[in-house]
Amino acid sequence: MVTKYLFTILAIAASTTYAQSCQNPQVEAASFTSLDATVVTQIAYITEFTLKCDNPLPPNYALYAEVDGKSLTAARIGENKYQVSWTEEPSKARSGVHEIHILDEEGFASLRRARRSDPAASVSPLLAIQLNHPGSYSGPWVNSEVLATALSVIVAYTALRNKGNILA
Repeated sequence: MVTKYLFTILAIAASTTYAQSCQNPQVEAASFTSLDATVVTQIAYITEFTLKCDNPLPPNYALYAEVDGKSLTAARIGENKYQVSWTEEPSKARSGVHEIHILDEEGFASLRRARRSDPAASVSPLLAIQLNHPGSYSGPWVNSEVLATALSVIVAYTALRNKGNILA
């Protein structure tokens, strides 16, 4: 009986230690997006960030992200370093600022609960990161083959039309 209570107390102490959230979060972020849509089938968006908190975080501190209504997992790539990435088709990829909402486990659970009743619901994030996508290059308006063909037709027409003037 005493063992049961001792185990319960240890479990509660361990859960409060590991379930703490980040206090006063500070973030340094770097972003990358695909800029050339002529050779790729998907536009990649990648954000790496370092999270610094006033309190020490457990080594397995999980973070999640929400971008344009899509839920994503933030991959841990180092000590307090995380990465969020996703892809979109070039036709659906929009240029401009993409707001990335970073959530801890508690915030992500709240978001999922809120989305069950209202799909457009949102919760306040732990922090927000802005990723600027300037747009992607889809190729020239006129392909070089079409331009070369048009120019050769113009040169041939001009040469044939002026042929009579030269021989006369």
